[in-house]
Amino acid sequence: MVLLLGIGIEISGRLHADAKLATATKEAAVPAVHVINPEGNAPSQELRLPGSTQPFSDAPIYARTSGYVTKWYFDIGASVKQGAVLADISTPEIDQQLRQARADLATAEANQRLAQITAERYELLLKTDSVTKQDRDNAAGSLEANKATVQSRQADVARLEQLQSFEKVIAPFDGVVTARNIDVGTLIAAGGGPRELFHMTATHTLRIYVSVPETFAKLASVEAPVNVTFDSFPGEKFSGKVVRNASAIDATSRTLNVEVDLDNDKGEILPGAYGFVHFSLAGTRTSLVIPANTLLFRSEGLRVAVIRDGKAELTPITIGRDYGDKVEVLSGLKAEDQVVLDPSDSLVSGTPVKVAEPKKG
Repeated sequence: MVLLLGIGIEISGRLHADAKLATATKEAAVPAVHVINPEGNAPSQELRLPGSTQPFSDAPIYARTSGYVTKWYFDIGASVKQGAVLADISTPEIDQQLRQARADLATAEANQRLAQITAERYELLLKTDSVTKQDRDNAAGSLEANKATVQSRQADVARLEQLQSFEKVIAPFDGVVTARNIDVGTLIAAGGGPRELFHMTATHTLRIYVSVPETFAKLASVEAPVNVTFDSFPGEKFSGKVVRNASAIDATSRTLNVEVDLDNDKGEILPGAYGFVHFSLAGTRTSLVIPANTLLFRSEGLRVAVIRDGKAELTPITIGRDYGDKVEVLSGLKAEDQVVLDPSDSLVSGTPVKVAEPKKG
């Protein structure tokens, strides 16, 4: 009897140990994972678009009269004010034509004075019937013809005086001379032909044209502030603003053409410089950020493992920008979700898991 009791106790102990071992084995089979909660809104919420700076005004300077260059006053890189004389042109032919035109005008004015006296005299003689009405009318007609001749000569003189005034090449606006294509003695043809005398740009304000995607067109409202950066000015941001847009989406590129003006009073930024226009996206969308080592690339799409009721659930997500070690998540996650770090490639939905103690740094 005692022997049977001892055997029963031993069997019971073995069964209890086996059950305990099975439970421990089962618990040990459940993988422990480290988790993280998604961070709040993604940093640097902005749209970054490339563009090249252009001068506010850009003009080739041509000659309006023919002659030879006698002197030039400004070379490339010189800052000039509106109305400044850039060069002098000698125009002997125009000078001679002007002298002749003035002489012709003086002759026409003398003829007009004589015709005026004759017409007045005939008007008086007609009252005493000393001349006929026909003679009086002929004198009056001659006076009108001489007046018309005087007006024609005056117009010719004014035209030549204006051509003579073009002997001085004038700056049309405040700006910088970017090209000089003449020297003393250069023969100049009226109208310029293929040769421009100077080239000028106004750089106190620079324009940048950028193509904004249709989905972000509302960011490009007039007067909207923007930041502009250049690789040649690392770490610096320049303030600009949207001054106008095309008010129409390009049917081919699905973009909106936008002009941004950038203050450049100090002349630091050169026309043609390549930069980036930054449009703020603050408040336009809500997004979260998770580490890149939480992502699972599956044939059905991008997934992350989220702990729900002690099990791992593979959740599809939509990502936005890639920050290298982190990515922006636009949809599929909530801030309170527990996302598995470094998930196994073999992990499937419904796999029991337990949350491991946070790693101690």
